[in-house]
Amino acid sequence: MLLGSFCRKGVKSRNQRGMMIHFLWERQKVVGIISRLLQGDPWQCGRRDGEGGTMRVILDLPYIYSIIISSVVAIVYTLLGGLYSVAYTDVIQLVLIFVSLYVCVPFLLTNPHSMDISLTAYNQTFQAPWVGTVELNEAGKWFDDFMLLALGGLAYQAFYQRILSSSSYTQAQVTCFASAAFCLVLGIPSILVGAVAASTDWNSTAYGLPTPYERDEAGSILPIALLFLTPTYVSVIGIGAVAAAVMSSMDSALLSSASLFSSNIYKNIIRKQASDYEMQWVIRISVVVVGLAGTGLTFLDSSVLVFWLVGVDMSYTIMFPQLVCVLFFKMSNGYGVCVGYILGFVLRVLSGEPLLGLPPAIRFPGCRLDKEGKLTQFFPFRTSIMLMSMVSIVLFSWLASIIFSKGLLSDKWDLFDIKRKEAQTALASDVKLSDSREEGSAAIQLLNTTRC
Repeated sequence: MLLGSFCRKGVKSRNQRGMMIHFLWERQKVVGIISRLLQGDPWQCGRRDGEGGTMRVILDLPYIYSIIISSVVAIVYTLLGGLYSVAYTDVIQLVLIFVSLYVCVPFLLTNPHSMDISLTAYNQTFQAPWVGTVELNEAGKWFDDFMLLALGGLAYQAFYQRILSSSSYTQAQVTCFASAAFCLVLGIPSILVGAVAASTDWNSTAYGLPTPYERDEAGSILPIALLFLTPTYVSVIGIGAVAAAVMSSMDSALLSSASLFSSNIYKNIIRKQASDYEMQWVIRISVVVVGLAGTGLTFLDSSVLVFWLVGVDMSYTIMFPQLVCVLFFKMSNGYGVCVGYILGFVLRVLSGEPLLGLPPAIRFPGCRLDKEGKLTQFFPFRTSIMLMSMVSIVLFSWLASIIFSKGLLSDKWDLFDIKRKEAQTALASDVKLSDSREEGSAAIQLLNTTRC
């Protein structure tokens, strides 16, 4: 909804093919594209974990084999289908998720192994209550998580592929608003599945004890709940839909990263005279390389949530400040982006991440041990890093512009050629202003011809 309200016109008015084209226009090729490629790998890992976890539950395969099989299938049919596989499977994905999840929910709620979820919401039964509490001393962390979820996704390349394919501003805005509403609708079954799982006596099921949470299998709770708490035919429908949906997201991530490299790095930087046939093979090779890289990273952790949060975290603290500055601050340039990127990346790494077992070297106010004994930042440090990165981009872009425009440094040191770019921008503004005046004059003349 935020993107539909504020960013859509700024993005579509330049008739660009993707979010990263903004960084190309601003002479920020390498920094922006590397950031996007690094951001895309955790997203792919999360999808592979989801698919591998589903296969592991259904087929009772070892985790490694499940990941390898799902990766091979995704790479092969992305190579064979290309953009058509992404376009058509996305439509099928939405239909399958919506229908299958809502079909499975009544069977989950009425299964004989679970209590009424309204009774277990605030009461300790088989497990802890599924409705948690927010403590006042954790308000900073909750605010940081909220901002991360609200703004982190605005810098995802896959999102802009959908928005920029719209034929008009209105259609792009309607797509954003409809997507936001549809996310709320699809979130209801997920909440109910988690509530049922927390209200279940797992000792009375074939799954047994300890519970999925105690076995550290909470990330696979959807296929586990469908397999052990619903009839066979229902679980087949639900798990099949989950597998299809995850596979669809995986091919989108593969093709997005491969297209980003082939179009913006290989075509624009490495080999500008590459033919269409050559580019097709570059995309195919890129799909394989990106797929293998994502598969290798998947073995580092078995949690979908970990990889998803790492991807969104990188998007929020590193990519989002760059996107905002390119869209709304015309003075931003490559020097500011480099400083903002380095500053955001270094501060984020030094701030630590409990999900990855990375201890914080920088302790913000309120940093302390959480309930699990992990040293955690309870200050909104991600938002602070994002703001510091954004300010540094604007500040150092302004300083670089002053240095080169005033002749304090020779033009041969201007690696991003911002002096010539600023001159072109000023010329383009003058031409646009002149065209606007001519259009206004012509409109007045045309209006006068209709008067009696």
